[in-house]
Amino acid sequence: MSYDRAITVFSPDGHLFQVEYAMEAVKKAGATVGVRGTDCVILGVERKAAAQLQDDRTAKKIARIDDHLTVAFAGFTADARVLIEKARVEAQSYRLSCEDAPSVEYIARFIAKTQQGYTQRGGVRPFGVSSMIAGFTDNGKPQLYLTDPGGTYSAWKACAIGGRNEKAVKEYLEKNWVNTLSEVEAKKLVIKSLLEVVDSGSKHMEIAIIKNNSKLEMMKDDDLQEMINEIEKEQEDARKAKEQAQQAALQLEEAR
Repeated sequence: MSYDRAITVFSPDGHLFQVEYAMEAVKKAGATVGVRGTDCVILGVERKAAAQLQDDRTAKKIARIDDHLTVAFAGFTADARVLIEKARVEAQSYRLSCEDAPSVEYIARFIAKTQQGYTQRGGVRPFGVSSMIAGFTDNGKPQLYLTDPGGTYSAWKACAIGGRNEKAVKEYLEKNWVNTLSEVEAKKLVIKSLLEVVDSGSKHMEIAIIKNNSKLEMMKDDDLQEMINEIEKEQEDARKAKEQAQQAALQLEEAR
């Protein structure tokens, strides 16, 4: 029996192959990085090259769900569009019913529940999308949630999805994330992480800045390029300093 053809049938070793294939589709998509700072959340996405006559404003991977909720995704854009519309309707329905704004966790749970529902009945396929949802709690604490095609959701301090070298980006975040990141430091960490997998230049990435009680702010290309140049200069200076230290150590060893 071909267990990878039926979404509702487990293989003998406990796999749902269509869900795993959807996760592979996410891994082959452009990179998306999220970092939680002390008073902000920074989302960064890899920007694919647009056709010469295409309006690149229509090819965005960062969107607002509500006034206080922002989502970035990796995977099939069409699938993400459907999920985002469902989440927007749910957010407005929650406001109408509860006369309050939905929490980040509530929307993350709703998106995950929707994705999970497409893994256990026939006639459908899983959403080929992983999403990062960013926002703030009532007391102003930044939050970052991640969902995957299997319907799992979890809170993160920093995370990366998609991209040709996802594991390396995650390891870089693990080594460099600290609990006291300012807004500038968080932006630099996101950009440095993206530079692990994308070509240098502001045209290859988009950065969103989410702050409490503020509108979604997209980093301007000129400011982004200036920060990229600064990062690359720091990395070049560090490389030269390392080479000089190695040469000095070698000369000292030869002198002995």
